Amino acid sequence: MRIVLVAQNASATFSGESLLPVNYFRILRSRQIETWLVTHARTQAELEALFPEECDRMHFVPDTWLHRLLNNCGKFIPARVNEFTFGLLSHLYTQMLQRRIVRRLVSEHEIDVVHEPTPVSAKIPSLMFGLGAPVAIGPMNTAVKFPVAFRSRQNRSVDILMAIGYQCVDFFNRIFPGKIQAETLMVANDRTKQALPTGVQGKIIELVENGVDFSVWRSDSSLSKAATEQVHFVFLGRLIDWKAVDLLLEAFVAVVAQTNAVLEIIGDGDIRGELEAQTARLGIDSSVVFSGWLSQEQCALKMQQADAMVFPSLREPGGAVVMEAMAVGLPVIATNWGGPADYLNSTCGILVEPDSREGFVKGLTEAMLRLAHSPELRQSMGSAGYSRVRELFDWERKVDRMIEIYQQTIDNSSSH
Repeated sequence: MRIVLVAQNASATFSGESLLPVNYFRILRSRQIETWLVTHARTQAELEALFPEECDRMHFVPDTWLHRLLNNCGKFIPARVNEFTFGLLSHLYTQMLQRRIVRRLVSEHEIDVVHEPTPVSAKIPSLMFGLGAPVAIGPMNTAVKFPVAFRSRQNRSVDILMAIGYQCVDFFNRIFPGKIQAETLMVANDRTKQALPTGVQGKIIELVENGVDFSVWRSDSSLSKAATEQVHFVFLGRLIDWKAVDLLLEAFVAVVAQTNAVLEIIGDGDIRGELEAQTARLGIDSSVVFSGWLSQEQCALKMQQADAMVFPSLREPGGAVVMEAMAVGLPVIATNWGGPADYLNSTCGILVEPDSREGFVKGLTEAMLRLAHSPELRQSMGSAGYSRVRELFDWERKVDRMIEIYQQTIDNSSSH
């Protein structure tokens, strides 16, 4: 089997979906499967350091003046709007250059299947068509809206621009019909399936887009805390509005009043200063630690030292961090909305209903107090979470399934 992976970005240090193609490439090559990676040159140095023996299998689109111009323009508008404006133009330009490389690889190496794992958005058009090899795209996972009780957090102007952007994207999907013509389309859930461009012709398969690398995210029993020690909660993620860290801080006030718990906030973002100021106003700054951005390995170590993860995000389509906490053996408190609700159940975490602002804050408080007062519950939930993520979300098992999908894609293409 000969595979080409094509992705806008591939990186272990960028946040979010850019890690997906890195994991596919890493595991497929570790199994000696003939695989090539086509991505943007902005991460070339990092990838060549990660895979020094695979440099001849990685191909990079140069970082041109047009890329830099579009990127700089995108900095002046909201990220969600940029995705369907300057970001979309940059993506299409990158894919135009990638398409030439992929077509050459298909011809030179008799490629069996081209896999485009990112972008995970079901709406973004693909130029991966007419390549001389069947194409598999995904798994995709479309964005979620705020829960009804939190729609006031939405920027109405942004929503209007997003609606216009979606119309433009539908038009682009007709001009660049990669997703419409793909042999296989993978979706994480039904809402993503419904968001696909109209007229798709390929087989649609449901598969979660995220996975866990157990070589990084692992439990360390030598770091287990005694039941009498201070309970350590941790949040990990970007510090942006919809992650709802401000509501977590409000909820933590009552926890501090009743326990000696601490909350560590790992990550950085536009509203970090606001959150630090809020912490001081609430009088809990002695119990809250802002650790900033950390590498994956550093985050894993912090998780091992913690007792529970709290992830109150209000519009999280995926939430790989929830799986990573489970892999480390932590119980997880999360919002019963979007991706985390797909990963957690009552055996391994506590899902808080986002029915109202007051109710949500109270629910976070109650969940933290429940775990703070019961080391036995923390232990049982952590063990159940580890078993669940090991069974369902291990990257190695995910690649097993992906290889099956590759073969199905090849077989389906041959039968046409």
